Amino acid sequence: MKSKKDIKKKKQEQVNVELKTQSKDPIQTRREFLNKLWKGLGVVAFIELTAVFFGYLFSGKSENENLKPKQLFDAGNINAFQKKSVTIFRSGRFYLVRLDDGGFLALSLRCTHLGCSINWEEDKKRFICPCHASAFEINGNVQNPPAPSALDYFPVIIQSGRVMVDIGTKLSRNRFSKDQVTYV
Repeated sequence: MKSKKDIKKKKQEQVNVELKTQSKDPIQTRREFLNKLWKGLGVVAFIELTAVFFGYLFSGKSENENLKPKQLFDAGNINAFQKKSVTIFRSGRFYLVRLDDGGFLALSLRCTHLGCSINWEEDKKRFICPCHASAFEINGNVQNPPAPSALDYFPVIIQSGRVMVDIGTKLSRNRFSKDQVTYV
């Protein structure tokens, strides 16, 4: 026969088991759920960052695509432009400059200060901005501030004796350099 002590011990074990299952389940499952949630969110964030990183690396654009002309403007025959001449093309929004060494440079009509339309002064051989009196040399360098940088320029391409200007690609610069000039 079982003693009272054994029966009491058995009942106590059953109560302990019930208490453990009752008290353990709600707290542990909530805690486990939150832990799993945070781990899942961390995995999703890692996957997104990895996708952005690889999307940036392999964007599908090659360097050659950046060099392709976007919108060519036919300025005319090479022989139509004398050395040290400036010709305005309002419809193309540029001045075509033929430098004294024979190179071509297509300069934007817009001042780099506030975007006003500049004018060519033939007698002074310079570009002038009527808004704030910025002045630019024939190559686009700043002569008189407040313009912060040289005039923007467009790439010039010589094809079959014709001067073509890529008006779809406007390039900014701080100063003039010889590599911005296209030679015949």
